[in-house]
Amino acid sequence: MLKLAVFDFDSTLMDGETIDFFANELGIGEAVAKITEEAMSGRLDFFESLQQRVGLLKGLDFSVVEKISQNLPYMPGAVETIAELKRRGLTVVCFSGGFRTATGHAKSILGYDADFSNVLHEKDGVLTGLVGGDMMFSHSKGDMLERLQNILGVTEQETLVCGDGANDLSMFAHAGIRVAFCAREILEKEANIIIKEKDLTQILEKI
Repeated sequence: MLKLAVFDFDSTLMDGETIDFFANELGIGEAVAKITEEAMSGRLDFFESLQQRVGLLKGLDFSVVEKISQNLPYMPGAVETIAELKRRGLTVVCFSGGFRTATGHAKSILGYDADFSNVLHEKDGVLTGLVGGDMMFSHSKGDMLERLQNILGVTEQETLVCGDGANDLSMFAHAGIRVAFCAREILEKEANIIIKEKDLTQILEKI
């Protein structure tokens, strides 16, 4: 019986990449999206790509970051799927290589129990181009998942994970149910459930 579900945020619970929305404000959306794609496809180290992309955001007003973070488009079926999993007794958590401004706000809307993500450093109301947090490396999600499983007393077979990109691979290694959601090929190869449509409720039909 499943006890724990862990979802990625960007392009999984949320329809898009938070950092791309930020970059569009500075007119550098294309440049940042290109780096994001390389990282999510596994062709670029996640830590290096995150540093690169956040560095390009230097100077963006933090008030703009907050406004965008609070108006992101959530994935169809996200609210319903999380509510049903919790009704079934699961703890539902969000792991994101993105940012707390987005995952923290979404928590009250989507209904998950906790979020682990990164924090954009701001000083005097503007981004400094620096970032720190829980999900900085390609291995971070797997590492955090193992720790959560130990705390909660949950086994791999009692764990469901869902993501779309290469930085989700590390958590796939520690879960019995591995959902690749509108995912890159590198992740689909390690999945035992593959969903091609933007509808998270399809997970409920397959578990």
